[in-house]
Amino acid sequence: MDGKMLARLGAVAFVAVAVTATAIEMTRKEEAPETWPSGRTAEAPADPLRDALIRCQALGEEGPRDPECRRAWAENRHRFLAPGARPAERLPDMPPAPRDALTPQTDRSNPPALTPATPMAPPQLDQTR
Repeated sequence: MDGKMLARLGAVAFVAVAVTATAIEMTRKEEAPETWPSGRTAEAPADPLRDALIRCQALGEEGPRDPECRRAWAENRHRFLAPGARPAERLPDMPPAPRDALTPQTDRSNPPALTPATPMAPPQLDQTR
């Protein structure tokens, strides 16, 4: 079998596999995505501020000139940056880090002794050039 014939056979096999895969995919029925149980509701409560921010985003360059958008952005900054602002849903608290035997324990009553550094001689330049 020469090289041309082998290339043609490979191309035909590739096309046959591609057509078969396409036919299988097209006859497959659409399945609903699996839902994962979580404590959250599917619908978020209506938030007029969020709706206003989306409207302002759609305005494009006109948004910064619109007084309603300015009020919405100010309220959003206030919600986000206000002292004591907390997210609606808190993350779980992290457990304390485990202390193992490899971590050195410092003892304040017995500080380490400081030893004076040994003086270093300045590097000598090569004078034999």
